[in-house]
Amino acid sequence: MSSFLKQRPIQNPFSNAYIISPRSSSTSQRPISVLSPTGLILLLSLLVILGVFVPWSGMPQSMFSNSSKASSISKWRDYSLAEAASFVAKNGTVIVCAVSQPYLPFLNNWLISITRQKHQEKVLVIAEDYATLHKVNEKWPGHAVLVPPAPDSQTAHKFGSQGFFNFTSRRPRHLLQILELGYNVMYNDVDMVWLGDPFHYLEGHHDVYFTDDMAAVKPPNHSHDLPPPGKKGRTYICSCMIFLRPTDGAKLVMKKWIDELQAQPWSKAKKANDQPAFNWALNKTAGSVDLYLLPQTAFPTGGLYFKNHTWVQQTKGMHVIIHNNYITGFEKKIKRFRDYGLWLVDDHALESPLGRL
Repeated sequence: MSSFLKQRPIQNPFSNAYIISPRSSSTSQRPISVLSPTGLILLLSLLVILGVFVPWSGMPQSMFSNSSKASSISKWRDYSLAEAASFVAKNGTVIVCAVSQPYLPFLNNWLISITRQKHQEKVLVIAEDYATLHKVNEKWPGHAVLVPPAPDSQTAHKFGSQGFFNFTSRRPRHLLQILELGYNVMYNDVDMVWLGDPFHYLEGHHDVYFTDDMAAVKPPNHSHDLPPPGKKGRTYICSCMIFLRPTDGAKLVMKKWIDELQAQPWSKAKKANDQPAFNWALNKTAGSVDLYLLPQTAFPTGGLYFKNHTWVQQTKGMHVIIHNNYITGFEKKIKRFRDYGLWLVDDHALESPLGRL
């Protein structure tokens, strides 16, 4: 009984975590001095590891992101109109706008309204500067292209200025190129907002569809023919909303538009813009081209929609695209859109393919 109680002392399992031989115990527990040969070797090894591997640990993200960014910039500079049109076209149709950097907020506003009509994937932004090209393609790859040469200035141009003329006079060349590629093309200025689907109004198989820029009220069942010329001997069709089919007739109008722009260059005296040239092109080709005037109730000019409140109430629910024209100035246009509940980027920017800019 007493021998049973005299057990061997229980060894503390935590007193020595490693099982070592009596020979090695004395040396292994001796601390290594930093100044000893072994310590110096270990310190040197640690410095080598830190010097070689730590810098690389932070490099891949910055180095490769910069490399990727440079590669992306180069890619979009080489991106052709043919490639871009092929990428965005749906059912043989492309929706085109031309934008410079100051008007990116208007682009975003316009895109929100188009997205609500489920036509955003057809949109091709023709960038008029490299900042716009890279910004749009960074947010929405493949949906922007720059057709060289890019205009020099990246500032918003006042209506009637030479910069505005240089900017807008490139438009018929862009549209003609897309027609030559075999696509239907709708052109919009970005100071527009879609309230409905305009494709429902493209009846028949006409060559060119357009809207009247006159604020005078037309009867609801007005003619779809080219209106008669005004006081200046030409019509007042808006060059800001056009739909073209890839027909010989539509191509003829674009070529004539280019000719008219070359014949009426900008000068301080005339301060021309692209719209009179477009009207002369329509007037001079009307006999050989199938033209179609879109209904005023669906496509009112800004001079009618924003100034004739009685007409707006009478035609409520019939408006499809609202054009914020008959007013000049970046901030003035934004204010008017806000006043009418049409400046969508304040509260709905995430609906745009570009998100918040």
